[in-house]
Amino acid sequence: MLGYRSRQGFLPTITSFLVACALATGCRAAHWRADSPLNALAVATFLADIAQNVAGERLTVEALIPAGVDPHAFEPTPQDAARVAKADVLIINGAGLETFLDPLLENAGSDTRVIEASAGLTPRALHEIEEAEEHEHHHHHEGDPHFWLDPNNVIHYVENIRDGLSRADPEGAAVYAANAEAYIAQLRELDAWIVAQVAQIPPERRLLVTNHESFGYFADRYGFRVVGAIVPSVSTGASPSAGELARLIEDIRASGAPAIFLETGANPQLAEQIAREAGVQVVTGLYTHSTGSEAPTYIEMMRYDVRAIVEALR
Repeated sequence: MLGYRSRQGFLPTITSFLVACALATGCRAAHWRADSPLNALAVATFLADIAQNVAGERLTVEALIPAGVDPHAFEPTPQDAARVAKADVLIINGAGLETFLDPLLENAGSDTRVIEASAGLTPRALHEIEEAEEHEHHHHHEGDPHFWLDPNNVIHYVENIRDGLSRADPEGAAVYAANAEAYIAQLRELDAWIVAQVAQIPPERRLLVTNHESFGYFADRYGFRVVGAIVPSVSTGASPSAGELARLIEDIRASGAPAIFLETGANPQLAEQIAREAGVQVVTGLYTHSTGSEAPTYIEMMRYDVRAIVEALR
């Protein structure tokens, strides 16, 4: 399955300001001339970097969401709607990460080609978390969209992006194929490097406590156990109950997990309170959903996070 679909695959949500913005931008079909590069837009900065490695010098891939902004909490502006409407190609993660895109694509009225980077991957099934004190309170999950925290899944992203760009720009297919092959080699090197780094951590200390449920694929690949998360959801928009926090503290103490890991932009106050009660440290500043000043590319983002995790756990 190619990581491609047209806008007709999204729900027809109506948002008036987006309609007005789309009309104002003269929402056009996605055509382009052979002497004019595609207007390529990726949702997140890490995804734009991955796509740029495939595109090479043939075209520039920009990011819709600014660096440091959580895609779970992103609220698009009229200007963002205009950028989506003007895009010939829109590269998304998929798997439910970008629910905010539904109205933008529906109301843009264009035939923007959407490349779904995670198309064809099977999401991890997340167990239902039942609140012990409030038996009617549940969190239901369809699956975990954070595929990219395992570089082996990003190889699949690269293949989907390569195929999607080639469909949109057949004359560049050979360029995209060569660039994809070179970048996949770098991703395999990254995976081998992570394996070597994680080997420094005793198996019994390969325990992860995070801000929200995002490190499942990473844990599965590199032999970690996810003890729990402050926000027991794949989205940072959920709120933990008092009972869930109490259970997390108990789980941290019982497991011996030495640290709580927070991504950039996460409020550390609740984590610090839990850490004090559980007697562990808080490690802040991991790059999970965005690149940043200390990790300007996807590969550097993963290296930065792995170094931080190894330092705290070994």
